[in-house]
Amino acid sequence: MLVTSYQPIKAQDPVLAIGKVTDVTITDQSINIVTENAFATITVYSPDIIRVRIDKHKLKRDFSYAVIAKPLVVQTLINQDKKSITIETDSLKVIIGKDPFTVTFYTSEGDVINKDDEGLSTSWVGEEVTTYKELQPGERFIGLGEKTGDLDRRGNGYTNWNSDVAAYTASQDPLYSSIPFYIGIHHKINYGIFLDNSFQTDFNFGASNDEFSSFGARGGELNYYFIYHKRVADIISSYTFLTGRMKLPPLWSLGYQQNRYSYYPETEVMRIAQTLREKKIPSDGITLDIHYMDSFQLFTWDKERFPDPLGMTQKLKEMGFHTTVIVDPGIKIEAGAQAYERGLKDNVYLKYPNGKYYSGQVWPGWCYFPDFTSEKGRAFWRSEVKFFTDYGVSGIWNDMNEIATWGQKMPSNILFEFDGKKASHLEARNVYGFQMARSSYEGAKDAAPNERPFVLTRAGYSGLQRYTAIWTGDNVATDEHMVLGVRLLNSLGLSGVPFSGMDVGGFIGQPSIGLYTRWMQLGAFFPYYRNHSGLEERSSEPWTYSDAALHNLLPFINLRYKLMPYLYSTFYEATQNGLPVMRSLAIDYTFNNKVYNPAFQNQFCFGNAFMIIPVVSNQGHYTKIYFPPNTWYNLYTDSIEIGDNEKIIELNMQELPVYVKESSIIPMQTLVQSTAIAPSDTLILHIYRGTVANTFVYYEDDGKSFDYEKGSYYKRTITYSPKKKMIVLDKAEGNFPTNFKKIQLVLHGFAGIDELTVNNNKVALENKTISFLSPDMLVHPTQVIDQHYCEVQLATIANDSGSIQIGY
Repeated sequence: MLVTSYQPIKAQDPVLAIGKVTDVTITDQSINIVTENAFATITVYSPDIIRVRIDKHKLKRDFSYAVIAKPLVVQTLINQDKKSITIETDSLKVIIGKDPFTVTFYTSEGDVINKDDEGLSTSWVGEEVTTYKELQPGERFIGLGEKTGDLDRRGNGYTNWNSDVAAYTASQDPLYSSIPFYIGIHHKINYGIFLDNSFQTDFNFGASNDEFSSFGARGGELNYYFIYHKRVADIISSYTFLTGRMKLPPLWSLGYQQNRYSYYPETEVMRIAQTLREKKIPSDGITLDIHYMDSFQLFTWDKERFPDPLGMTQKLKEMGFHTTVIVDPGIKIEAGAQAYERGLKDNVYLKYPNGKYYSGQVWPGWCYFPDFTSEKGRAFWRSEVKFFTDYGVSGIWNDMNEIATWGQKMPSNILFEFDGKKASHLEARNVYGFQMARSSYEGAKDAAPNERPFVLTRAGYSGLQRYTAIWTGDNVATDEHMVLGVRLLNSLGLSGVPFSGMDVGGFIGQPSIGLYTRWMQLGAFFPYYRNHSGLEERSSEPWTYSDAALHNLLPFINLRYKLMPYLYSTFYEATQNGLPVMRSLAIDYTFNNKVYNPAFQNQFCFGNAFMIIPVVSNQGHYTKIYFPPNTWYNLYTDSIEIGDNEKIIELNMQELPVYVKESSIIPMQTLVQSTAIAPSDTLILHIYRGTVANTFVYYEDDGKSFDYEKGSYYKRTITYSPKKKMIVLDKAEGNFPTNFKKIQLVLHGFAGIDELTVNNNKVALENKTISFLSPDMLVHPTQVIDQHYCEVQLATIANDSGSIQIGY
């Protein structure tokens, strides 16, 4: 039978429909609605954000681990008639149908943004609740956090259920973390939907149907935030307004990190550190896996392998290295073990309904697990984390926190405090790792109040960016996994997580020399740059593959360190607007079909200036690139590529294809071996000639404390205006004394210009031929303000300096 109109579903049917509206109560910015089978509240959260809560029971306490923003006071117009209720803000219009209950979102011009399917609307199957949306012609879907598959998720379904999935496949779902936020795109319109529900959630983007997209949860209420903006970047900013933005990370955590499962004993750790320095491989961190512990018991050191851990971490710091250690949630059941006994005393472990502690097997054997959804459990963990600070450890790596147990299938009836709400494992699992990371961050900060913590997590939930970086788990040393990892990081960036990385080189398996080289080159452009390999695999340090491999990859580690002023400023931007460091082309070229093409979907931007083209090791001698609209400069030659164009380029192992967008502003420094070492006192400012105006906010602080929150920072807005033929460095803000005393200006694409005017004084230009990949800071062809002039006229960029206006 062909169903052509809405057919009401009776309460006794297997599927319970929301039904028609029976009662409406309107307040200033919200509407309380009763339907035949449910209760709903719709709230204007901001001019661009509408919140929808629906449950078949009366709505309970409003609680979220993810959302920290409160509704803004918004000028709102609400009207109703017999058929519908209308909400209007400056940005959008919402019409709530009454028979049946449906929600449709419109632009202020009256175009449909997103619409409930009238025949399906919202319904329950048992405790599982789902909302169905009309699938718009040509609609695309991006984001949803750590998800495999293509950039455009149309035609696929996904599940959020944090899982331990070692050696996951390129199509496996779910993975380790859950971020139930996606962005829909159609008809030159963007919108975002964040389903804030920590039960298992499921998303269908037209999988096995051509009628609807849907999202739902296996329990709890249907609680979602609808976000509308004309730009994807603004949708990400509004999502991170809701769920919070990262704080500035410690500068050292942006440097190269050397990891292995495992480095032990202490002599091996020091050998790795010494070799990195001897071979002049810039690096800032060494990570210790589970073998630093005594029988894998948390908050212990193996005294035979590490007889003097504090002495070791201090020696490493003297060499410019910070130490990160792994910490799992499972505490070994061992009478007399101090942390285990303190956990018993404080009664912090997860329990069954009968009061018995839940135990599961993991690395130490049988373990208990702290309840991080209780303040009591978090307080216990915060006090335990001081252990690491006392031993000079700088970073906390939270692993196995899905929760991972060897049985994999944890009982559903485990009870969690859920901050007074009380919840079963079914509701609490997806937030467990997030709350562990939160506890680690807060504990580290408690132990050293003015030192920025570095926390890395494997599992998480929306809002994790407030406390932690994330990496993509136990990947495999294949070309397929390398480019899959790029898409995972891009998707995390689309989902509000700027600080992310993967195991460069692959954790499981042994990469070829070519794959390792390409992966290490590519990793220089990841937000978190960590090399890692497994226990059963060969050593994977940069010097272990061949002299040729080291020769081809080392310039890219060097380049990352020379780009540190640009990278740190880009992280600062992420703290202000939530935009990622590693950016899918879909952010800036949302309606361009080419960026979703599988041939080009792995290309990404590193900040706003660079476009990176991943190259697999079996690519051959050529690859095809898509250049989006804009003019693009080859990083190595300054040759120009016209935008909106495909091109086949020749490859070589010395150069990963990297291009710079026209009008880019890129601050750089001289090469250092660690962020603990000061570069020279000259900031090298690269400007790429273009036809579009551009602004870059250059940012500095001490890189380690929270003093920047009290004004101890140095910030300067740099503007390039091609119509005015001007480069302007605004007066500096903040009271931090900059690390640089001189500026060297490097101009790209300004051929034919012989002189500049700097604050109305004429300055001659000189030509130099230099290379980004050389160890010294000598881009071809280029024009540079000569060094003597920099010292005299552009020497002062201290806080009291006025603006510098450069005309050409």
